[in-house]
Amino acid sequence: MAAMLQPQIILLKEGTDTSQGKAQLVSNINACTAVADVVRSTLGPRGMDKLIHDDKGSVTISNDGATIMKLLDIVHPAAKILVDIAKSQDSEVGDGTTTVVLLAAEFLKEAKPFIEDGVHSQNLIRSYRTACTLAIEKIKELAVSIEGKSLEEKKSLLAKCASTTLSSKLIGGEKEFFASMVVDAVIAIGNDDRLNMIGIKKVPGGNMRDSFLVNGVAFKKTFSYAGFEQQPKKFLNPKILLLNVELELKSEKENAEIRLSDPSQYQSIVDAEWNIIYDKLDKCVNSGAKVVLSRLAIGDLATQYFADRDIFCAGRVAEEDLKRVAAATGGTVQTSVNNIIDEVLGTCEVFEEKQVGNERFNIFNGCPSGQTATIVLRGGADQFIEEAERSLHDAIMIVRRALKNSTVVAGGGAIDMEISRYLRQHARTIAGKSQLFINSYAKALEVIPRQLCDNAGFDATDVLNKLRQKHALPSGEGAPYGVDISTGGIANSFTNFVWEPAIVKINAINAATEAACLILSVDETVKNPKSESAQGDAAASAMGGRGRGGAFRGRGRGRGMRR
Repeated sequence: MAAMLQPQIILLKEGTDTSQGKAQLVSNINACTAVADVVRSTLGPRGMDKLIHDDKGSVTISNDGATIMKLLDIVHPAAKILVDIAKSQDSEVGDGTTTVVLLAAEFLKEAKPFIEDGVHSQNLIRSYRTACTLAIEKIKELAVSIEGKSLEEKKSLLAKCASTTLSSKLIGGEKEFFASMVVDAVIAIGNDDRLNMIGIKKVPGGNMRDSFLVNGVAFKKTFSYAGFEQQPKKFLNPKILLLNVELELKSEKENAEIRLSDPSQYQSIVDAEWNIIYDKLDKCVNSGAKVVLSRLAIGDLATQYFADRDIFCAGRVAEEDLKRVAAATGGTVQTSVNNIIDEVLGTCEVFEEKQVGNERFNIFNGCPSGQTATIVLRGGADQFIEEAERSLHDAIMIVRRALKNSTVVAGGGAIDMEISRYLRQHARTIAGKSQLFINSYAKALEVIPRQLCDNAGFDATDVLNKLRQKHALPSGEGAPYGVDISTGGIANSFTNFVWEPAIVKINAINAATEAACLILSVDETVKNPKSESAQGDAAASAMGGRGRGGAFRGRGRGRGMRR
């Protein structure tokens, strides 16, 4: 009787959804697999693109795993982890974003039958972590260093890494053209880590091959006043003055109150204003600068004044462009025109204004410190140029990584097959359940070559069997063999120059294993009802509030009258 009268303990708010145990773990795994299925077909040189149309009506066509994951706006809490690892791979290495999502989902898929059979997820996690460590050691062992080569050799090796990255993008058809451009841009910025030192400017129109690299800075012509056309548009070895000052007449009379006793004094005040602006302009001219750039406006008076003295000026230059000009030319941005010394002026070999498509560009070439480069992209549609920019960003990141961590591995699924074979061999030396789990981890790694085949329309089973046979050769000569996308067979990825930096694979396997272990370690999901219906409630209360307010006012008046 006492037991029946026990009050029910309520811990969580009404409507809270809690799911725990095996069922919710399997449901989380299914959600991650569904996410991976979206990006699965974008992997590799024959991967398809995705067209994403968001609620604002903007259309994005992309092949980049991280971009697609960001735009998908995923709400499932476990599947969001895959979005995060794609983002981290993108910011850390730049490429391999689709790979990392596929691997994480495949590790979970392989773990699913074990979970359903009642294996404790901690056992799986332990084995996966061991397998991950072994895999990374093997990658480091197989990696080939490009250190100690001459600059020309290094350039051609880096170009091969860049073209491997670009081959799976929309601009893959022109990969050699863009690869050499990217390598030149990265080598131009030297040891500078800041990516914004490589500017990418987009000009619609023309052909992809009309894109060009400026060893210096290029930016779009800014808003200009009358007199601008009279300024010279080309200089050799000019001095460049960079300002953060407004050279306009109106700026002198703000926030001032002047009381006059005599109307004739007014003229002296107006003259003083003109003298101040002329004084500023004289100081700019006397500094010996032939190109004056300012982040703030340069008015019509100043434009005409500079034109009369054969000086080129541009106002309202974007801050990042001004910073890049400062880095390239060795100048310093001044916040005052007083006391301008030669040390703060920059210089370059050639400055010119050039027509690119229907835009005009100010181009600084042959900069002394040279730590900046600009790629001007041309192409038909806006979406196409946007995607080309994303592709180049990936290639630039890869080349930077390859320069810093100068080891490369064979691409085209070769390294994945080799690690898979190694882990399978290693698993046989282990007694106990762990053998099965490491085997399943090894099987999951085969998803990369299999997906490369599927996306290219080849028979994946056939190609994988050939690869397994090649990699199993005792001499170890089959290690660099991967999928040959052009023939549908297998080929030596090293001799075909399908290379990728070892850091890409190491990072991808690390991140994917971490994500898989994280999802496997979750045993309960609690959904707070407030977070789901907060917006709905807010809308309802707003609507209800207006309606009820009206009704109560009516009744209130009625009662008052009766009284």
